[in-house]
Amino acid sequence: MGGQEGEISIFRFDDIFNIYAESEFGDDYELLPERLAEQIADNKNIVAYLPQRYAPANIDGVKMLPNRNISISDFIGGSEWLPTATPTPLFGVLPLILGTLLVSITAILIALPLGLGVAIYISELAGRRTRKFMKPTIELLAGIPSVVYGFFGLVVLVPIVQKVFNLHVGETAFTGSLLLAIMALPTIITVAEDAMRNTPKAMREASLALGATHWQTIYKVIIPYSASGISAAVVLGIGRAIGETMAVLMVTGNAAKMPSTIFDPVRTIPATIAAELGETAAGSAHYQSLFLLGCILFVITMIISISSEMISKRQTNKGVL
Repeated sequence: MGGQEGEISIFRFDDIFNIYAESEFGDDYELLPERLAEQIADNKNIVAYLPQRYAPANIDGVKMLPNRNISISDFIGGSEWLPTATPTPLFGVLPLILGTLLVSITAILIALPLGLGVAIYISELAGRRTRKFMKPTIELLAGIPSVVYGFFGLVVLVPIVQKVFNLHVGETAFTGSLLLAIMALPTIITVAEDAMRNTPKAMREASLALGATHWQTIYKVIIPYSASGISAAVVLGIGRAIGETMAVLMVTGNAAKMPSTIFDPVRTIPATIAAELGETAAGSAHYQSLFLLGCILFVITMIISISSEMISKRQTNKGVL
């Protein structure tokens, strides 16, 4: 900008009232631009944030920087989230979006096969006494508060991940994915098992009567028939993973940076909203950015729900035909 070499000093409009007495501004603050001009002239490396109506004019060596709003492309595509940075805060949400998707998708990839396997076992293979014991136990796990899961992950999973993968820190996206997979399992197992149990008995008997084995009946009849319920289980599991706040905040490192691998610390959108909303002034740019983050989270969840519904309908039609 053509200034002198040296440290930049930040001057905000409210600072002027700590320097001068009230009487020095005039009755109607007509002398306020002059007082601001004095401070700007005395500090050659100053960056001053002033209302346009009070900005002093005709000061030698002073440049007026254009005032513009943050564009959507800068907000969505920005790679730095530093809302307290000076002189200008940075609201780039791309690291938060990638961190949310990385943790959530990995969690579902871990939880879905295991959850479906347990649901098949409870519904089709387990004995009556085993089913009566496992079903309430799994449903009970869904009622545990997320902060308890977070404490478990911080005490147990973080040291294990750090030691097994020889990492500097154990608070990584992979640790968060493991914890979210554990939290999503009860929901996936319960909903998928209920859908499989609702398969008509006549369809099972018809498949067995035609010579199909028990496993062929499960794979060719029961799972296609209950595809809609399984799809609902997946959506609910993803919703639990994407919307989780405290547990993820405790084990993922809470670092708002671009992840390069799954073993990097990350920060998710819900964790960012929970951590920063309470200390943000209502109506500020930071507050509006957090509100827009909530809208982005809603859009992501809606896209996943619509995609799952379309896949479910396609699988159902394929099974009928």
